[in-house]
Amino acid sequence: MRSPVAGGRSVAQPCAECAVRPFAICAALEPAEMQQLEQLGHHVHFRPGQAVFAQDAAAGFCYILLEGVVRLYKLLPDGRRQIVGFALAGDFIGVAAGERHGFSADAVGPVVVCRFARDLFTRFAALKPNLLRRINEFEAGELNRARDQMVLLGRRSAEEKVAVFLVCWRDRLARLGQAAAAVPLPMGRLDIADYLGLTVETVSRTFTKLERDGVIEILPGRVRLLDAVRVEAIAAA
Repeated sequence: MRSPVAGGRSVAQPCAECAVRPFAICAALEPAEMQQLEQLGHHVHFRPGQAVFAQDAAAGFCYILLEGVVRLYKLLPDGRRQIVGFALAGDFIGVAAGERHGFSADAVGPVVVCRFARDLFTRFAALKPNLLRRINEFEAGELNRARDQMVLLGRRSAEEKVAVFLVCWRDRLARLGQAAAAVPLPMGRLDIADYLGLTVETVSRTFTKLERDGVIEILPGRVRLLDAVRVEAIAAA
């Protein structure tokens, strides 16, 4: 076990045993390259609510999310919070265009990341064309999600926004092999509201309406899509 690291608890684990490797940027590496990368990374554990990195803080590290969900958000000048996304296992986060982070990230529940010093990782990746290509693919996916959120925050009704969120979250989990009859929602109603640009009261009323209409069933920590076709139709409106 590695010694504790500020901001979390660091432990060692061989990359060969990593369950998220098929979904992560490191899937592009050959076995010998994986061994090199393993020497650069530290597995760090974060408690629920603990910051992984903060807006405007020096961007000294980048991260591959191994377990849990990370909330990504910006604090506006008036103190309001806009959640810009939720990172899942396999996501590559913390790469800043400049020297400081443009947004904050904290753990929704218990989280484990593989953390790399930014300068060491950059030098390593510069010599690995396949890794750079994979990183570019991830960044393109993030850009597409950002564009989708801009549309989501625009001229959609509250019901449409909630439906889009449920369908997209379900599909993201399914791509990780976590498909289930009931969609886990580790984030709270306030998180969903700050992501969709709604009030928490509106989100709660919308969930209640969808349940009353027989479209969903609200369960502790999850939502069952009773009529997935209808939810998808609302989302596509």
